[in-house]
Amino acid sequence: MFPNLKRNLTRATLIEEAVKNNYGLLADFGSIVVDTRPYTGRSPKDRFFVKDEFTESIIHWSDINVPVSPEVYERLRRKVIGYLFGKTVYLQQVYAGAHPDHRVNIEVYTEGPVHSLFVRNMFLIPESYEGFKPFIRIFHAPYLKANPEEDGTRSEAFIILNFKRREVIIGGTPYAGEIKKSVFTFLNYYYPHEHGVLSMHSGANMGKEKGDVAVFFGLSGTGKTTLSTDPERPIIGDDEIGWADDGVFNFEGGCYAKVIRLNPEYEPGIYRASTRFGAILENVVMDPETRQVDFNSAEKTENTRSSYPLEFLDNVVPDGRGGHPKNIFFLSLDAYGVLPPLAKLDGDQIKLYFLAGYTSKIAGTERGIKEPQPTFSIGFAEPFLPLHPRIYADMLFEKVQKHGTSVWLVNTGWVKGPYGEGERIPLPYTRRLVNAAINGEIEEYEREPHFGLLVPKKVEGVPSELLYPERAWKDKERYRELAQKIRKLLEENAHRWLK
Repeated sequence: MFPNLKRNLTRATLIEEAVKNNYGLLADFGSIVVDTRPYTGRSPKDRFFVKDEFTESIIHWSDINVPVSPEVYERLRRKVIGYLFGKTVYLQQVYAGAHPDHRVNIEVYTEGPVHSLFVRNMFLIPESYEGFKPFIRIFHAPYLKANPEEDGTRSEAFIILNFKRREVIIGGTPYAGEIKKSVFTFLNYYYPHEHGVLSMHSGANMGKEKGDVAVFFGLSGTGKTTLSTDPERPIIGDDEIGWADDGVFNFEGGCYAKVIRLNPEYEPGIYRASTRFGAILENVVMDPETRQVDFNSAEKTENTRSSYPLEFLDNVVPDGRGGHPKNIFFLSLDAYGVLPPLAKLDGDQIKLYFLAGYTSKIAGTERGIKEPQPTFSIGFAEPFLPLHPRIYADMLFEKVQKHGTSVWLVNTGWVKGPYGEGERIPLPYTRRLVNAAINGEIEEYEREPHFGLLVPKKVEGVPSELLYPERAWKDKERYRELAQKIRKLLEENAHRWLK
């Protein structure tokens, strides 16, 4: 297809190509550091689906799932192919789905050697390429800018998924996460619709027994990767997990961790994986002379990222599979400090919190945000769900009931007050609470009145005043006002899907 095609280059060769062609610089510990500005995160308003006779009645069309005509797609596809034809193109043939019955082969053609390394880090590598047939093809031209007036896009960036042709075209944005999330979006259609597999925006790990599986749902920044990467529990995956008839499996072969203020004491596994040859650091600040990085700096963005293969971690489930989840955790970064650090959900509460998908946007995550803003995302994954949200919700509820899974709510945000007044709950406390839930240590609960949640009376290693949030606040009246506000928003956002 392309005259200058470099196929399935290894990690070391891709890094050599990247450095030689000025796509990145090596840090003192060996990671390659790249700058994707001005695109330091996904561009959701530039993502489209081709609307044709195949997708018209399948996709849940909305402000998030925006249609584009086949003619617009074909015109842009020709533009991308023509552009790549004159470049050195790097092809990676990989697959998603650690379960052999649900394997999906993928080909990614890109002009960027670092992006090709990203694909090699993030997906699964076949044992052999003989007879490899792609199910999905991605044509990736990160430095080709669209002309909105001519091309029918909203900006110079575009991400278009074509389910009928099983293709994705991406242009105008070098942010590597667009590749990963395009595949995830495709699988969120394909797995539930074609395989009866529940696709989940979650991480998962496993205890000593295959049935001791914990799943962590959450939006970006809520702690999926951090809590999935537990030194005592092998990780299955950190972001995209499927729940099949015989248990869970990882979609990917790597991690894409948020590393702003990465602490080697609290997150040693992620730190070690991010600071070695083969890892990619996106938009992390580095001194060009000393090649030392500053994980604490948000000079470029709060959304600094590290991409590394799972094999860089010390404690991994080798086949990427586990049994049915024993525990599921919904992670909410509550910047208002009104949710308890841990609560056990029952009955309709499971539906409420899954359908609401509550977390908070805080200053620094997006331009223009100066104070916390509550945000709601069905299943903690609404930007990546092409089917109607009730399909995913109904599948989850059915599986939870069938397998007797315990479901928990975890607040990884603020306690003792809202953002700016209270404090972020320390990660060691969150880990202790999660492990207490997993290990069955909690014997007594009390139901707090504002959300009707069951909160533990006591957890060893965590101050008891933090468990029941209202008691930790000095201004009780303000707590009650904010709790009422968040509860009302939770119910409104969940009930829009229950109608």
